[in-house]
Order: sequence, then C-alpha cells, then structure tokens
Amino acid sequence: MSESIDSSAVLQVAEDFQDPETGRSVVKMEQVSDIKIENNQLWVTLAMSTFVAPLWSDVRDEFKQKLQAAFPQLTAVHVGEAIQERPPEKLGEFGLAVKSTIIVGSGKGGVGKSTIATSLAFGLQRAGCKVGFMDADIYGPSIPHLLGITGRPEINPETRKIVPKMKNGMPVMSMGLLVEPDQPVVLRGPMLHGAITQFLRDTNWGQLDYLVIDMPPGTGDIPLTLSQVLQRTGAVVVCTPQDVALLDAVKMIAMFRKVSIPILGLVENMSGFVCPNCETLHDIFGRGTAQARTETLQIPFLGRVPINIQIREQGDSHEAHTMFDNVAVKPYLEKLCYQLAKNLVQSNREEPSLPSLNVL
Repeated sequence: MSESIDSSAVLQVAEDFQDPETGRSVVKMEQVSDIKIENNQLWVTLAMSTFVAPLWSDVRDEFKQKLQAAFPQLTAVHVGEAIQERPPEKLGEFGLAVKSTIIVGSGKGGVGKSTIATSLAFGLQRAGCKVGFMDADIYGPSIPHLLGITGRPEINPETRKIVPKMKNGMPVMSMGLLVEPDQPVVLRGPMLHGAITQFLRDTNWGQLDYLVIDMPPGTGDIPLTLSQVLQRTGAVVVCTPQDVALLDAVKMIAMFRKVSIPILGLVENMSGFVCPNCETLHDIFGRGTAQARTETLQIPFLGRVPINIQIREQGDSHEAHTMFDNVAVKPYLEKLCYQLAKNLVQSNREEPSLPSLNVL
C-alpha cells in the first residue's frame, strides 16, 4: 500500500501542522525534509528552532501521530529531528537580537526569585535554547554570588560594547560586576533607567532565543522601563505559599497588567519540605495556595518547587547553575521550563506571526 504514498502526499498532510515558534505551516517554513517511503514505512525529518527546544519531544510525537493517522496502512512512522537556524529579528529600540525576554519578579524579597530566575535561564539553556541572563536587581544584585562570577566586564574597543561575563557558555550581566561587593548602589529613578537601558543597549548579548531578566522585588521603576523599551516581553511571578506573600504577588501581577506585560505564569517556591531522613512531607510555609490563587487571577501556573537544603548549599557555594544535578528538585525545575515554553508556544499558535517582507 505504500506505493500510493509519495512525498507530495506527506507534505499535503503536514501543510496544516503549525511550527511551534511562529504558528505558521511547517511546510511553508520549509521544515519538512528527507521524506522516504520504503518497506511500508515512512521516514521524515522535522526541523525546529532552538527557541522551542524544551518541547521538541512533544512536537515530534504530535507530528508523528498526525502522519500515522493520515496513513494507517504504514507499519511505522519515523520522525527525525534537525535544527533550523532562525536568527532573531531586532527587538526594541536598542536592536537586541533576541526572540523573547522573560522578566522574573516578585512582590517582596526573600521568596527565592533570583534562584528561580537562575533555574529558568540555565534550564532553558540545558534544553537547547540560546539564553542570556541579565541581573536587573540593581540594589541587591545576587546573581554574581550565586554563579561565582567576579571581575569587571571588559569593553570591546572596536564595537564599544560591554563584553558580558560567560558562565557555562551563557552571557551574564549584572550591576554586581561593576561595584565592590560591600558597596551599596545609590541611584535615583533617572539614573536607574539609564543603568537598565545601558545593560540592554551597550552589552554584546549576541543572538538569543531568550533573555532572562532578574528584577528587583516589588513594584517600581524597572518594570516600567522594561515595558517602555522592550516588546515581546513576558513576566514570571515568584511567591511562596503564605498569604502575606500572595498579597504582594497579587500587587505585582496587577502592576504588570497595568504596563501591558503579559503574565507567563506564577511559581510557588518553597512549597513543602520532604525530610531527607523520614521522607515525610512537611508544609512549613504551606502548599498549593499560590496555585489555587492562579485560577481566580486567570493566569497560568508554572509549577511548584519544594524547600531543599541542597539548593541553598549550591547557591552559597556559587554553583546555582548546577541545580539540575539535584535529583530531588530536577523534575520540578524541568517542569517550570517546559511549562514556560509551552505557554509561549500556545500564544504563538493563537496569534501566528506575520512573514517578514524584504523591501528593496
């Protein structure tokens, strides 16, 4: 029966399968190739960009199921993966070459926002995405400590751009690299705006799928600055399960909505504690209350992360980027990155991007 199936038939079936990044047809985006039908089996390669790397397995399986349903006479369908290099368009007034910026905020300090931001940045990179990490917590920059990064960044004499520090191949920029560790940062609103715009405009970030930005806690000047100068920006809100933390998280969500920054999801951090000796679950700060609140706020829930001693130890020893080596919390952190990418893809499928036009 395989003689009745040819490449054109396969392409016809794939015509309405959406590319997860753009929401457009994978055929029109030239992502389907290497079609071969032999011994009543089909082989085909589906190319995807690194932007959706956390979802590659899901997209491949969905594509495979679509082909199997269309050609039930085949005994097997094999879908191979390939990377489609897709450079990002310039984003914002500063010409950032990044597909999406993700700002990570919290209504108050002490909820583990910087740790979650670090987990998202290195989790997305670990999945295969091209990621940059910007510490916009000007008054309390903790990313250099968490990652063990020291020394002032250099300036490229030719481009006059700041050369960000690299951590495991990821460009990182922070105010903590520009001041002594024991010195305070004293900036008023206009100077604060200038520091943030300089980080965005004058840093050589390269070409990125994601720029993860760790914000200071609370509502203030920095989210306003980011909403003014960046497009395609979404926010992740971090809170703990207590009511007092949720009160501030709700204010943070309201602030993001006022400045038209979409909420990509809420993370419930320090959600329960499993005793390493007796394996009993203890709800030290509570558990599940933040997730329940997302329903009334009508925002996505990205997931929960339990209290874990090793997370604290890795942060104190400047190895926060190795948290995925912690088998106790690895599944929770991977779920955050997966759900974040899934939410972005869903919005792309609902509002497909328009094809770019070359104007001569």
